[in-house]
Amino acid sequence: MKLLVLGGTKFLGRAVVEAALARGHELTLFNRGETNPTLFPEAERLRGDRDGDLSALEGRGWDAVVDPSGYVPRLVRASAELLRGAVEHYTFVSSVSVYRDFSAPAYDESAPVAELADPETEDVRESYGALKALCERVVDDVFPGRSANVRAGLIVGPHDPTGRFTYWPRRIAAGGRVLAPAPAERQVQLIEARDLGDWIVRLAEGRVAGTFNATGPLPRATFGDLLETCRRASDSDAEIVWVDEAFLLEHEVGEWMELPLWLPASDEGVRHMQTADVSRAVAAGLSFRPLAETVRDTLAWAEAESGTAGVGVDGVGLEPERERGLLAAWAATGAS
Repeated sequence: MKLLVLGGTKFLGRAVVEAALARGHELTLFNRGETNPTLFPEAERLRGDRDGDLSALEGRGWDAVVDPSGYVPRLVRASAELLRGAVEHYTFVSSVSVYRDFSAPAYDESAPVAELADPETEDVRESYGALKALCERVVDDVFPGRSANVRAGLIVGPHDPTGRFTYWPRRIAAGGRVLAPAPAERQVQLIEARDLGDWIVRLAEGRVAGTFNATGPLPRATFGDLLETCRRASDSDAEIVWVDEAFLLEHEVGEWMELPLWLPASDEGVRHMQTADVSRAVAAGLSFRPLAETVRDTLAWAEAESGTAGVGVDGVGLEPERERGLLAAWAATGAS
């Protein structure tokens, strides 16, 4: 298969390329050449910019394209329309953030999606989910019956530039008393970039069309499972201190970023975000490696790359002094 990847050298795109090469496909990467430009010398490189310079794609043809770098509908439409007659299948990497709210558990792909309050906005930070939903519509419009929209959950593993998941293996490995959001039975959802990348390549191979929630793992994991897996993987002496949500909110602990993977159950808008029904993707072949493997490989990468992007990202995870202060205040309540 001749496969075009729009991007392909950062995180998920990198995993897609690695999977495609391992499966013997012919790769072309279209990007600006700014991120890891020496990766994948065996792949053809086309230089350009999605915002204004797609000329390198003109007059070419591929069997399929994977788009892990589309966030703005205008730019996705430009690439999709240029490629309309040049590729047979378009896979767009979307997000579970497209959904309007997460007040209901076990939501599937039929749940309502977010709408833009301002139809003209291209502010990805403020309107990420609604913009992704519009990007999906663009792809469906240009490639009817010839596209897949992959609504990924939190993507994790080696080379993660966000540091969100990486915080937990590193923090547990460091040992000592570790603040964690109670209850331990809270479900968490995440997807290994390598698992997602391999599945995306197989969707392209099979020209599979449709919309899929793509997060995991299966069997389902809880916060307690995750942190215990981190402890075993690092042979750590960490003591997990489960702290009530009311205390975290009272002390203005930041959800998702300052305390990664934590979303307050008291907030109806996000309460069930990590409970997506992924049965459609599983039926289409999505599978999950053991969580322990993801933890071990992420920790090994983090240790090798300490100090680089994705490891110890500013604003991600509790700062040590902040964590110590919170643990002391929690202990003073007599709850631990």
